[in-house]
Amino acid sequence: MGGSMIKEPQKQISVKALTVWRISGVIKIIISWILAGVAIFLLHIFNGPVWVSVLLIGIELISTYLFIFLLPSLRWKRWRYDVREEEVELQEGIFIVKRTLIPMIRVQHVDTVQGPILRKYHLASVIINTAATAHEIPALEESEAEELRHFISNLARVADEDV
Repeated sequence: MGGSMIKEPQKQISVKALTVWRISGVIKIIISWILAGVAIFLLHIFNGPVWVSVLLIGIELISTYLFIFLLPSLRWKRWRYDVREEEVELQEGIFIVKRTLIPMIRVQHVDTVQGPILRKYHLASVIINTAATAHEIPALEESEAEELRHFISNLARVADEDV
């Protein structure tokens, strides 16, 4: 086996991504608990089996732990990216790690995106658009996201001219 295996991307996204993902986890979980509460209430009214209510509460407790604590930290630990002259490499995934190489010559345009939660924490995501798909580098510091957008745009333009 030659030494050609590219080492995994090194750059991490902002640690504040954890907070943002936890907040979205809390929002999802609140909705989920409300739905479970309604279901349990209806089961109670119609004398449904108690075990179903217990099961629902169990599922909700496990989901709460997963969506607010476990998954955001696993997701953050795995998320890496690198921008090189020829390509952008992304690595993401919690249980299945996916590595994506985006050749600079394929990049059509690069955007930064900021929802209300990201804005509150001065974070932005960078979206790299190719003809086929859009790839996202989530939750970078605003300044870093801006710099990256310009950097990738310039590299893509250079790659385009070389063709």
